[in-house]
Amino acid sequence: MVRLGILGCGRIGVVHARSIGQIDGATVSAVADAFADPAQALAAQSDAQVMSPEALIASDKVDAVVIGTPTDTHYDLIHAAAAAGKAILCEKPVDMSADRIRDCAKVVAKAGVPFMTAFNRRFDPNFANVQARIEAGEIGSVELVNIQSRDPSPPPLSYVQSSGGLFRDMMIHDLDMARFLLGEDPVSLFAVGSSLVDPEIGKLGDVDTAAVTLTTASGKICQISNSRRAIYGYDQRIEVHGAKGMLRAENMLENTVEVATESGFRKAPAQHFFLERYEAAYRAEMTHFVQSIENGKAPSPDLSDGLSAQVLADAATKSWHLKRPVDLTNLL
Repeated sequence: MVRLGILGCGRIGVVHARSIGQIDGATVSAVADAFADPAQALAAQSDAQVMSPEALIASDKVDAVVIGTPTDTHYDLIHAAAAAGKAILCEKPVDMSADRIRDCAKVVAKAGVPFMTAFNRRFDPNFANVQARIEAGEIGSVELVNIQSRDPSPPPLSYVQSSGGLFRDMMIHDLDMARFLLGEDPVSLFAVGSSLVDPEIGKLGDVDTAAVTLTTASGKICQISNSRRAIYGYDQRIEVHGAKGMLRAENMLENTVEVATESGFRKAPAQHFFLERYEAAYRAEMTHFVQSIENGKAPSPDLSDGLSAQVLADAATKSWHLKRPVDLTNLL
């Protein structure tokens, strides 16, 4: 039985606890949060013990920790968990600073503990199927990747202020997906962005509408588009064009019913929130983490993937500010 301790009992902590509860051979043994009420609630749901973060990390009843706390706490928690010899699953971004992520990597490597960066979209059944078929050569050599990621509505301005910006907060998932699908790292990046949804986001120095173009050394191109507004639901699509054909993963809809009338054909809207859209992905992600602990194999995506995505997000932010491409040759 793999015993997991959850650090952070908010929305994502609840999701991870639910996933663990569906995995044979895994259990939530302890939870910790800065606030008593969510910790007590999740402990009751999971039949777990409430502990302080320090006690949870040190506990001999915890084999691995799941870090779902605010980003600015990750660094210290990773250091403490590594020192305690615990396997670690950490939500993205690992840290807002690439240098601090590199420091975490050194500590984790020295401790020799498994580390997984929680890029859950790699485990989405549809996206994972696309990547597997690319790897199998079904569409030949990849030439062009399109990734579209659009939220139903923008987050609160209080969140925007501390998020690190759209490129680091939202697009970081898509930048990781680009690496996942391209099969090689990009060597150049060009980003553009605007505040078209809420002018107040622009006043805070951020954007709510953005696009990035990535180019690899072999000439493969990836285009990413993000928006904080999609009135038709949570818009998550990918398309990969190759020498022998094309693979596409469409949106997950609220249902599969289609109606036809004299007005034409109509389908259900896209699922509205990321928690329902990626429920299966979160479960598969946690299953992979638990199995990696059980079989002693390194989990993936790992800390280097978390670092690469952060470097790309930083480069996108820089490109947007400077209004020019950024050379990634010596950055990844």
